[in-house]
Amino acid sequence: MLEKYQQLLAPINDFLQCVTPAEWVEQAQKPENLRVILTDHLICELKAAQSAMFLIRRYAVDEQSGEALLQWLKPYEDFTYRQVGDWRDLAEHNRLNKSMIPKSSAPYGQDLIDKMVLLIKEELHHFYQVLEIMQESGIEYDKITSSRYAKGLLRHVRTYEPQALIDKLICGAYIEARSCERFAMLAPHVDARLGEFYISLLRSEARHYQDYLSLAEEIAGEDISERIAFFGEVEAELISSADEDFKFHSGKPVQLAVS
Repeated sequence: MLEKYQQLLAPINDFLQCVTPAEWVEQAQKPENLRVILTDHLICELKAAQSAMFLIRRYAVDEQSGEALLQWLKPYEDFTYRQVGDWRDLAEHNRLNKSMIPKSSAPYGQDLIDKMVLLIKEELHHFYQVLEIMQESGIEYDKITSSRYAKGLLRHVRTYEPQALIDKLICGAYIEARSCERFAMLAPHVDARLGEFYISLLRSEARHYQDYLSLAEEIAGEDISERIAFFGEVEAELISSADEDFKFHSGKPVQLAVS
């Protein structure tokens, strides 16, 4: 099933500086870990949408447009963080009811809006799809803590602009690329329904990482390969080092990390 996606995965595997440890795949395919994998995947989809929304609000649109973005995500955040509402109703909320108008001061604003609004829509659709699979699997949603992964990347983001934005976009590229790689790693080891779902995500996730990178390069207006390589080293360390907390983006499970 994965063969036809090898061309899609090749640039992702070249972009990432390490592969997912076999020990993580071994843990992830255990039936008793399905709940945490699906729940964390669900939350990651929302966080991806929130991160894209933040970039649009912070860098590209006025206050009124920013408020429309907040309202778009609010039902998903209410369900996830406050456990308010019925998840089945979320399918009716995945549309933005206002056109986003870029700030005149942001030369890259329209491109950022176009790419990030599409990303948000897709991530929220994936969020709903994960909830459907959880329902089919008899897994009720319950909150879990975040992994170290995204924070471990973002702690290296510079504090001045436009370098801060460039770094955030590079981090977004790595998060999306790693997600894609892990879907491909997991697909052969789970049941057919979940495996097909993971494969279906590969194309959009692959495009997401490319969108983040192209935006970073556009905004920088210069070669950023050294910065990309720097975050690649940080990301690889988070993935390959021992990690006490097993999650979708966690590192090598600590109980298996002792040589």
